[in-house]
Amino acid sequence: MSKEITINFQLADGTTRTVDAVVGDSIMETAIKNDIDDVVAECGGSLICATCHIYVSDETAALIDAADDTEQDMLEGTSAERKPNSRLSCQVIVAEGMAGHTFETPESQ
Repeated sequence: MSKEITINFQLADGTTRTVDAVVGDSIMETAIKNDIDDVVAECGGSLICATCHIYVSDETAALIDAADDTEQDMLEGTSAERKPNSRLSCQVIVAEGMAGHTFETPESQ
């Protein structure tokens, strides 16, 4: 049986949605499974688009690997402002330590 935790998505409209996330899934998969429309994910997690752009907190960033060169290149093509805490949600894997963490979605994908 897979372990689940609860995470939050702060949506572009200012609302926050709390959802269940399976440890080992990507944040993108979690968003899609929970109908988070702010995460478009056109390529389905193949790292060939930038439509699953999110912002992570410093606390969350400390729990995940830094973006590799391919992800950094894809982040150059985001439609919303790229920030130092920008990530592609297909590259961020849910970990137990993320329980209660919030992932912010940009105004556009």
